[in-house]
Amino acid sequence: MKFSNPLCIALSAASILAFSACSKSSLTPPGEETAQTTLSGNKQVTAAATTPVGTVIYTSNGYKLTFTNNASGFDDATRQKFVDMYFSIYPKLLNRFYTGATKQVTFVIDPNYNGVAYTSGTTVTYSAAWMANHPQDVDVLTHEVMHVVQAYTGGTPGWLTEGIADYVRYKYGVNNGPAGWSLPAWSSSQSYTDAYRVTARFLVWLELHVRATIVDDLNTALRNKTYSGNTWNQLTGKSVDQLWTDYSNNPAL
Repeated sequence: MKFSNPLCIALSAASILAFSACSKSSLTPPGEETAQTTLSGNKQVTAAATTPVGTVIYTSNGYKLTFTNNASGFDDATRQKFVDMYFSIYPKLLNRFYTGATKQVTFVIDPNYNGVAYTSGTTVTYSAAWMANHPQDVDVLTHEVMHVVQAYTGGTPGWLTEGIADYVRYKYGVNNGPAGWSLPAWSSSQSYTDAYRVTARFLVWLELHVRATIVDDLNTALRNKTYSGNTWNQLTGKSVDQLWTDYSNNPAL
C-alpha cells in the first residue's frame, strides 16, 4: 500500500534517519532490509526479514503512527501489515464512530508481554510472542484501534465495549478467515454479557433484524455518558433481556 507524500522517520539511540516512503524503509541495518537467502547443503534456505529494534514514525493524510519495536527478530512482514492496516482501517473507524478521535496512535511490540494485545489511551501494545506464534492474527489490531476510537469514560459496561470492538473486527477485519477467527454459533449457555465475540454476534443480529443503526447509537450513548439499561428500550422498544430472548429464539444471521 502506498501513501501520498508520506513522511517517515526512524529513530535509534545513535541516529535519526529520514525515509522517503512509509511502505518500506530503505535504510535498515545491513542484512535486515530484505529476506536473506543462504545455502544449507544443496538446499536454498530463505530467512524472513526482521524489523530492527527501535522506533519509526509514519505519517499520511493527517494520520500519524509511531511504531516502536522492542523485540529482536520481529517479523518485518507483520510490521508492514500493521502499518498498512492502520492507515487503511483506522480512518474508517474514526469517520464512522467518532470523528474527534485522535489521529496520532502508538504501537509497541513488547517481548515481555504474555497476553495478546491491550490498549491504554492512544497506545496499543502487542505481544511479540503471540504474533510470532499466530502470524495470521493481524486483526487484533482492528479490535484494539477501535478502543482508541472508543475512549469511553464513566461507568461503561466492559462487556459492551469489548462486544463493539469485536463487532468492528468482524466488519472491518482483513484476515479473520486465515486467522481462524469468526463469530461463534449461538448457544444456550451464552449471555449477552459474555463480551467479545458472543456480544458481537448479538450486535450483528440486532443490526440485521431490529435496528440498522444500533451499534452507532449505542456507541454515541456510551461516548456521551447517556447510556443506561433503558437505552435499549429507547432504541428498540424492548429491554436488552427481551432482545436476547428474541435472538435466542431465532439466532440465524
